[in-house]
Amino acid sequence: MNSLGNIIGELCKIILPIPEESYLGNTNSSIAICTLSSIDLLKKISNSELFNHISIAGRLLSENKGIDSIIKYVNQNKKIKTIIVCGKEVSGHKSGHSLFELHKNGIDNHGRIINSTSPDPFLTVNKSEINYFQNEINLVNMINETNFDTIKKFVI
Repeated sequence: MNSLGNIIGELCKIILPIPEESYLGNTNSSIAICTLSSIDLLKKISNSELFNHISIAGRLLSENKGIDSIIKYVNQNKKIKTIIVCGKEVSGHKSGHSLFELHKNGIDNHGRIINSTSPDPFLTVNKSEINYFQNEINLVNMINETNFDTIKKFVI
């Protein structure tokens, strides 16, 4: 199933390319914003004055590779202490849900996010990277919030 999933993922990149993954902002900030599947919200944030107050803004479309990327990024960028998770949840994948379940419960011995209801919540990052994420990162649950002004008020 995993190789079939990879093939489908590569096909989606060709058929429905989504080039916007993340935008770097103020590297001295301790705040990151994850807009889940809301690409328009990601663009609006990256082109606004809010961007001067956050380190990075990015999307999260998958419950596996996407979450792996977030875990690796925060482990390499120790200034980040808060991730605001907003925007529309990814239909079918529930990547935001899986990110919060990972933060709360970690992974099992097979790399599966405990209590995730996503279809393929298997990670490749190691448990010490996940422990750092769980202990050092504060997640703010604004899933399904797409109002820019509401998100902005939380940051500024």
